[in-house]
Amino acid sequence: MIELGVNIDHVATVRQARRTYEPDPVWAAAEAQLGGADGITVHLREDRRHIQDHDVRRIKEMCHVKLNLEMAATDEMIAIACDLRPQLAMLVPEGRMEVTTEGGLDVAGKLHRMTDAVKCLSDAGLVVSAFIDPEPAQVEAAAEAGFGVCEVHTGPYAHAFHDCGQRIDHPTVVRELGKVADAGQRIVDAGMRFNAGHALNYVNVQPIASLPEVRELHIGHAIVSRAVFVGLRQAVREMKVLMSEAAR
Repeated sequence: MIELGVNIDHVATVRQARRTYEPDPVWAAAEAQLGGADGITVHLREDRRHIQDHDVRRIKEMCHVKLNLEMAATDEMIAIACDLRPQLAMLVPEGRMEVTTEGGLDVAGKLHRMTDAVKCLSDAGLVVSAFIDPEPAQVEAAAEAGFGVCEVHTGPYAHAFHDCGQRIDHPTVVRELGKVADAGQRIVDAGMRFNAGHALNYVNVQPIASLPEVRELHIGHAIVSRAVFVGLRQAVREMKVLMSEAAR
């Protein structure tokens, strides 16, 4: 059964816009769980632009599903993860000026550093994931570095789907979807878990959810946006239905 990890960063973004105490990401984590989320994802950025340290600790304490901590491969973040012990630590690239994560982690270009980071996190008992572009060289490097999970960056597919009129048969969309599928099979063949995410929403999720071997999707902005109109529980339920239908 395919699983859904709900990213609640943007709930914290709304709160930080006013530097106040609401809306509380911890409440969002609870609502997402009540809607059927299989996991909660938060990105603790180096500049703390949305999720704060105390958010992560409180969510870890109350979370009844897996917690996925997105993080840069810095000494500070590795120390936090080893102390907090989320069920999954996902290493991602991070830029101060980016609005959201703009591309996959260059594991191949930073193999030594990634290997050291994975070992440190694994020795602390964490499952470690790499957020990578759907490129064979990155899959091979992730396996060499010791990652147990690879989350494939679906942004190029999602943007192509939108730009090409939501036509799943458009050659550009077919090509981008094929890259994700090929990377997923390479990940599985290398003995790692195949997850996917980034820019997925209610109209483009099903082709990804129907890919063989995909185990988990991480979705945030679309669900939080939908929640403005229908509430977070219902928004999560709707996404789960779409994913489950496609996976079947």
